[in-house]
This record gives sequence, structure tokens and C-alpha cells, in this order.
Amino acid sequence: MGAHNLQALLFDVDGTLADTERDGHRVAFNLAFRDAGLDWEWDAELYGKLLAVTGGKERIRFYLENYNRDFEPPDDLDAFIAALHQAKTAHYTALLAKGRIPLRSGVERLIQEARAVGLRLAIATTTTPANVEALLVHTLGAESLDWFEVIAAGDIVPAKKPAPDIYDYALKKLGLDSSECLAFEDSINGIRSSRGANLTTIITINDYTRDDDFSEAALVLDQFGEPDAPCQVLGGKAAVFNGTAFLNVDVLQRIHAGV
Repeated sequence: MGAHNLQALLFDVDGTLADTERDGHRVAFNLAFRDAGLDWEWDAELYGKLLAVTGGKERIRFYLENYNRDFEPPDDLDAFIAALHQAKTAHYTALLAKGRIPLRSGVERLIQEARAVGLRLAIATTTTPANVEALLVHTLGAESLDWFEVIAAGDIVPAKKPAPDIYDYALKKLGLDSSECLAFEDSINGIRSSRGANLTTIITINDYTRDDDFSEAALVLDQFGEPDAPCQVLGGKAAVFNGTAFLNVDVLQRIHAGV
């Protein structure tokens, strides 16, 4: 296959595959704070502001520097933050295990369609590998870990999104050029990262990101959609749907071909 054929799909995780931020990570942070005897409470509105920062440990630090300056930090702030973040990850995976964080509309269908036609799959995310694995196992089953050829996650690269490093890393591991792939994102930091790696990008918005600037996206949708629950095209070339009511592999091929 030449460089012009679509070879692989690269997925962000949080907000893209599942609404993990509001119903998962935020809740888990609050549980970890409570366990540590802290009276911090990140409500949905505050968490929306904290999402400007990628990475959980970085988010806690940003919160202390900008929203909770009265807190007396311990001598070893790095260790304190790392311990909080570790506790938060444990709570997050427990929420997943209880089935509290389902996949977004159309995600499982699209992944299965892509597998059926031989498209390669990868993940590029700032969240930890443990979080990614837990989400996949509890929503798609343990075998799904083998569906994704590359799971580029967490601190595997030093610079997190919006830096393009995680996508560059995933492309290198796949042995593919950006022109042979499509990326799926949900936020401004995400698309800055994917576009920085020169990837054509499809956006599915969520409550936290609906007002972000997605002018760089090939397509902006409210969701991937299902045959009985159509997606809404919010930006980009609606013509690629060609009468289809949801995102499928044919639509992806048209986007990739620049139709």
C-alpha cells in the first residue's frame, strides 16, 4: 500500500473514547483528597478550568499555585503530589471496574469496523498506562489490549500535550508517516498536539471542550454516533458523510482522501 492509503487510527483516551474527565478522573481526585484528610473539592466548573493543564500531577500543582495558595505545602511537595496522584489512579480504576465510565457513542462500533478492514490502531494519551488499560479492559474486554499495536501513554515522552511528542512517538513505533493516519481528539490541547505532528484530526467535543478552537480539525462532531443515534456535524466538511448518519470507515476514508 502506498503512502496515500489510510493505514492507522490514533486515538486520544480521556474525553474521546469515554467521558472520563467529569465522571471519572474528577471524582477520583476528590476521593483521593478525602482519603488524605484534605478538604479540597474539585467541582465540575473548577475541574473545567484545571483541564487547561494536561497530566494529573501537573494539575494538582497548578491547583495549589492558582486556586489554593493558603495550603501549607509539605517539605517534599513532589512526593506528596505523587502519592495523591497514585491514590487517585487507584480510585479511578475502581470506578472503571464498577462500570461507572462507559465508552462514548459509536466508539466500540468504529473500532470494530476499523479492525474488520485491517486498519491498525494506536493510542496517544497523557494519562497513565494503568488508566488506559483499565478503561479498555472494563469496556471492551481484556483481549482489546492486543487490538492496539501501540499504547503511547503517560510519561513515556517528557513533554505532554499540547506538545506533539506523544503522537510523534506513536507514529515512530508504528513505522508510519502522519499522512497515512488519522487522529481522534476532543480538546484544544489534543488538537494542538496532533496537528503539531501533522495529523489530520477528527474532533468529538464534550461539555468541557465545546467552546475550544477547532478550526484546525478536518471534522468536528458531537459524537461518533450510531445508526439509530446520528452524530451532529459541528465543523469541517459535512459532505464526507454522503448521506451517512454516523462516523464509519467509509467516512474516514473520504476524510483521509481529502474529499
